[in-house]
Formats: sequence, C-alpha cells, structure tokens
Amino acid sequence: MAADYELVVESCLLAGRLMMESGAETYRTEDTMDRMAVSQELTQSQSFVTPTGIIFSGNKSLPTRLVRINARTTDLGKIALVNNISRKLAFGDITIEEAYNELKQVENNHETFPFWIKVAAAAIASGAFLLLFGGRIMEVPTAFIAGGVGYAIADRLEVRTRVKFFAEFLAAMLVTIIATLSVAYGFGMEIDKIIIGSVMPLVPGLLITNAVRDLMAGHFVSGLSKGAEASLTAFAIGAGVALILSL
Repeated sequence: MAADYELVVESCLLAGRLMMESGAETYRTEDTMDRMAVSQELTQSQSFVTPTGIIFSGNKSLPTRLVRINARTTDLGKIALVNNISRKLAFGDITIEEAYNELKQVENNHETFPFWIKVAAAAIASGAFLLLFGGRIMEVPTAFIAGGVGYAIADRLEVRTRVKFFAEFLAAMLVTIIATLSVAYGFGMEIDKIIIGSVMPLVPGLLITNAVRDLMAGHFVSGLSKGAEASLTAFAIGAGVALILSL
C-alpha cells in the first residue's frame, strides 16, 4: 500500500506542478489532482495549490507532501496533455503506473514552439493590434519590428536574469525608442498607437484572466498573488514607456 500510495501522490503532484508551471488556473489544478486521487481510492485527498507551491495529502493518516513551483510560463498544449492523462486515469483506461510514465514523458519530451516562431507571432500580433486600435497601414511595419524586437528582448532577458519585471521594463523601453525614432524619421504619425500595439504581446493577459477566475472560484490567496504579479508586470511596462517619453 505504501508503494502504491507514494506513486499516486507522486503522480498527482507531478500533474499539478506541470499544470501550474504551464499557466493553469488554481481551481483546475486542484480539481485534476483530486480526481486522479479519487480514481485510486484516495477519497479523502486534500490539495492546496498556490502559484509557488502545492501541498497534497492522500488521507489523514499518511504523510503530506509539498512541491515548489519555481517557473511559470504559458503552455496550453501541456495543460491539455495533462488533462487528457488525468481523464484516462479517471475513466480507468490506464493504470497509475502508465499515467505517471506519460506525465514524465510530457515533462521531458514536450516541445514548445521555436523562439523565432514566437517572435514572428508577437510581431504579427503587434501589427494587428495597431490596426485594431485605429493605427495607419503605413505604421504597421514599425509596430511589426518594435513588437518583435520587444518580445525577443523580454524573453531572452527573462531567461538570463530570471527577473521578469526587469525584462519587461527594458523591453518596453526599447519598444518606445523604436516608436519614437520611427515618428521622428517620418515612418509613423501616431506614436501612442504604435507603442500600444507593440507592447500588447508583453501584457500579462492570461495572468490577469486566471487571477479573476481564481478570485471568482474562491481561491483568494492565488487570485491576489496572481493579480499582484500581473499588476507589477503592467507597472514595469508602463514605467519603461513613461521613462523614454519623459526624456
């Protein structure tokens, strides 16, 4: 029983960690872990999930486990894979051993989009947002360049420094510099629309959405912490833009 219990707990914690690291909502992560545990006859399981850690207990008489969340990003594909594994386990299509092995494969072998595709997508989105906010067609290339360069700088700096707010701050500064130069040399006319469109890929939209959804679901610790993180990120972007415009 002890070995089976340890494997169930390891599987639940691994699934929860993968989901939180990929940007899942707190209530969805807890629900997935609880369903996996119940499918293995741990009907008294309890889970407590925050953006920085997960506490899980199978029942009152056995040890409680804790795992930390050290990195958070957005990977909806990984969330879908984990959810699919948990559903198969809950329906009895796979055993707990097979579920754990599949979760380890997701952790080790799941591939994200290459860096250049992410930059290209950010650049295209920046141009689209410029038009959405009423910008001119002639300003699209500027937003395309500024948005792509800003996203690339933010991504690389976050990897190197592990300080998201510093990376967002410098990226917003660079976006504003490119927009200012484009207007000064006649490649654009409305600097505000160029800047707004170009910084949109940096805006923590998923984080804000998850914060609101967690608060609505009653997860106030996670909701407030995610809201604070989103607010600080938005402040970093605004501070970077304001610093360049004030010079």
